[in-house]
Amino acid sequence: MFRKVSLVAVAVALAAVFAFAQEGEKKSVKLTGYVIDNMCAGMHGTEEEAAKHPNGCALMEACQKSGFAVVSGDKTYKLDAQGNKLAADALKAAKTRKGLKVDVEGTVDGDTLHVATLAEAK
Repeated sequence: MFRKVSLVAVAVALAAVFAFAQEGEKKSVKLTGYVIDNMCAGMHGTEEEAAKHPNGCALMEACQKSGFAVVSGDKTYKLDAQGNKLAADALKAAKTRKGLKVDVEGTVDGDTLHVATLAEAK
């Protein structure tokens, strides 16, 4: 009986350590970069090119369906569903025609940015 309880306790402890390690991989970030649609991100993946990318292109139906990313420095962060919604709203409200620069806060998990806030940079 003691052996079974010990094995269960060890299994629960290992599961807790594994779950904690998974949470530790997500890191909080605050960054400034340019919004670009995922379809064009492969062709215009540098920050300099994203700064010149037309907002109208990102809002075209096919491009918008591909989702959005933020290019900051030499990294491209794909946005989660919440980030895609916020990026589309920001693109529609933007007064600039090219290179929507945004401030983003969230957590990075792999190559996906889980967005808490996204707003046009001032």
